[in-house]
Amino acid sequence: MRQRFFYLFVLATVLASCSGGKVKYRIGISQCSDDIWRDKQNAELRMGAYFHDNVELKFAAAYDSDERQVEQIDSLVNEGIDLLIVAPNQVQTISPAIDRAYDKGIPVIVFERKTSSQKYTAFISADNYEMGRVMGEYIISRLHGQGAVLEIKGLEGSSPAIERHNGFMEVLKKAPGIKVAASLQGDWTEPTAYQTTKQWLNNNKEVRVDLVFGANDRTAMGARKAIDETSLPSFPTPLYCGIDGLPGENGGIQLVRDSLLDASYIYPTHGDQIIDLAIRILDGKPYEKETMLMSALVTRDNAKVLLMQSEELMRQAAQLDQLHEKADSYLHKLDAQRVVNWLAIGIILLLVVVFVLFYLYHLRKISMQRERVVNTLWNMTTPKASPSPSEGGDVRIDDVTQNSVSAGNQTLPPLEGLGEADSPVFITRFKEVIESRLEDSDVSVEDLASDMNLSRVQLYRKVKAVTGSSPVELLRTARLNRAYQLLLTTDKSVSEVAYAVGFTAPSYFTKCFKEEYGMVPGDVRK
Repeated sequence: MRQRFFYLFVLATVLASCSGGKVKYRIGISQCSDDIWRDKQNAELRMGAYFHDNVELKFAAAYDSDERQVEQIDSLVNEGIDLLIVAPNQVQTISPAIDRAYDKGIPVIVFERKTSSQKYTAFISADNYEMGRVMGEYIISRLHGQGAVLEIKGLEGSSPAIERHNGFMEVLKKAPGIKVAASLQGDWTEPTAYQTTKQWLNNNKEVRVDLVFGANDRTAMGARKAIDETSLPSFPTPLYCGIDGLPGENGGIQLVRDSLLDASYIYPTHGDQIIDLAIRILDGKPYEKETMLMSALVTRDNAKVLLMQSEELMRQAAQLDQLHEKADSYLHKLDAQRVVNWLAIGIILLLVVVFVLFYLYHLRKISMQRERVVNTLWNMTTPKASPSPSEGGDVRIDDVTQNSVSAGNQTLPPLEGLGEADSPVFITRFKEVIESRLEDSDVSVEDLASDMNLSRVQLYRKVKAVTGSSPVELLRTARLNRAYQLLLTTDKSVSEVAYAVGFTAPSYFTKCFKEEYGMVPGDVRK
């Protein structure tokens, strides 16, 4: 019954979006720049507007110019917009224009970047300070606590650049073995990062750089290009990390998958969520004044799956966008020609509804699959216990230094002395033990405890305290995760995969797989 109401709601929204009626709301969107991140967000904004009754979007891009953005905001206000959505180029300089709009009674949603004024209706963004902090933790673990880092910052005066730098530097204070070779000023673009890094290298050819941290993926790649072209002493090739984690061609997820970047951090766009917030404000419905979007670290362990799922979502969204444009264009032609053939229009609308429902069904299914895959990876690699204040936040297992620990029949160093701060090391060891035993269908908790040089009770208590899950639950999650990867990357049958990851019966494997991912194993390859 709930699904029936859902489809009726979708039918109503599609018919309303294609009705060609009078515009209900005019929403102005002031983008501080024009790049692939904002292209993706603008597409999501348009897609989100399709599901609301006659919403007109008016876009403006300032191309990193404060003066141009101020003029564009004033122009949008003078055109009579009902709400302003704005990403300020810099914290201080754009505030007066935003204040003028707010003072005229126009609701203002500030997204992605902050303003120095409190005159806004709502703010929505990811936590840039947290991104810098998590990347700092990752870099410390990746360099084993020793090395030199070159930082390429974002646009001076913009809140994401300031907050990412501050979060990054705050974490590095706790790692005296990590030195910052230099913090170079960038502006989010690859050419500027290339030129700035090139100039610095020419003056510092004897300075060793073990890792480059770019405020976004493009700056990291610009620095990589400069270093690749510069003749340096025989230092090891540095690693490169960035932030944005975009899907698609040359996006951060693909760069990590192809080992051009060592890691990235997804900076969510969520244009559809911004539109939903705007409509709630305009309709006088309750809304949150401050909204922080969820994000996640991208490493080589999860980049392939994330990229595959994201690209499929983008492909389906693009097809839905094209379908809507075709339907809208056709209906406008009918209106202009005043040719009324209600039977033909009814058939066309019916086809539109059928296609839209088909795409929405697959979008929803793929989104659920992607969420389950990401949660599986995250739960398997992130301790769930709350960290002490000195730790600064959650730590990913994949981010922790891979110590020289072995499993199976080899002896592990004693773990009795490990404290709360050593939980990531413990879980890293336990993960290695689990991975070495995945194919063993007879493995027990006692076996795992023996490999860890612990009693069964000690192992259970330690794993439960750190992760919130039991050893058996983690073993099952690891097996299902490996099975998902084997189904994606090999031609093995479902039975072969089941036995390969330690299940004794394909039927039980299928049952567990469906509970975890919401589909049977055979559907993965479809």
